[in-house]
Amino acid sequence: MNKLFGLIGNPVGHSLSPLMHNDAFKMLQLPYYYHAFAVEQERLKDAVAGMKALGISGFNVTIPYKVDVMNYLDKIDEEAKIIGAVNTVVLEDGHYVGYNTDGQGFYESLLELVGPTITEKKVLMIGAGGAARAIYTTLVRRGINVVDIANRSNERANELVLHCQNNNETTIYSLKEAVQHTGEYDIIINTTSVGMSPATAEMPLSLENAKEQTVVADIIYNPLKTKWLQEAEQKGAIPLNGVPMFINQGALAFEKWTYIKPDRERMKNVVLEQLGGNDYVNR
Repeated sequence: MNKLFGLIGNPVGHSLSPLMHNDAFKMLQLPYYYHAFAVEQERLKDAVAGMKALGISGFNVTIPYKVDVMNYLDKIDEEAKIIGAVNTVVLEDGHYVGYNTDGQGFYESLLELVGPTITEKKVLMIGAGGAARAIYTTLVRRGINVVDIANRSNERANELVLHCQNNNETTIYSLKEAVQHTGEYDIIINTTSVGMSPATAEMPLSLENAKEQTVVADIIYNPLKTKWLQEAEQKGAIPLNGVPMFINQGALAFEKWTYIKPDRERMKNVVLEQLGGNDYVNR
């Protein structure tokens, strides 16, 4: 049976999701197709209704609609409710159900690198936006006791912590304050777009005080190695870019749509070939 899946957001022309998912469908000989739809803000409600009317079996949601789309879905998964954002929608018994695979996708990429001692690590997260909310919620719900936040606005960081309703004591720093404390952390995560192409000269936070072997993670994957990750390598830290998170969140969405585990290694290779790279990072 032919099925159509998609992506809604604005813009979507740069997305690698269609390439990645269509290759996976082809590899598994599934008669499915994935298409990116650019949707204007005022047409979001109509777009979701139209997708249901057309019988589209599921879709991803990207910037800027991960929060607003929740208003037009039939049901929201419990963790997505806590996160306050949806990036994956599945048609289940005629109802659109919203999930969030971003946080779990990042967690799995981190777990692969750090191993089972991850819950013992001290984490500093930069940013308090939508991606930060997914990552913060997932990390604390997976048992990491120390997840602190550095952000330009203390107010927004406080809102994030309160929204997630966890029992952790989270310290919130200004970006200036955080620089003095980076040496206290085992993992430092940039959840912002600072350093993304084309503004590749920018860095979210100085690592001058970071210790060696700190895992420095950036959710950006274009460029594959941001200036910030280059600085991390020079400091003797372990860099991790955004490719694994992108692959993992996509694979998790794929599983929800098809009940089949895709070949994540193949997904990675498809994405890296498009980006002109041959590894997540040189490590």
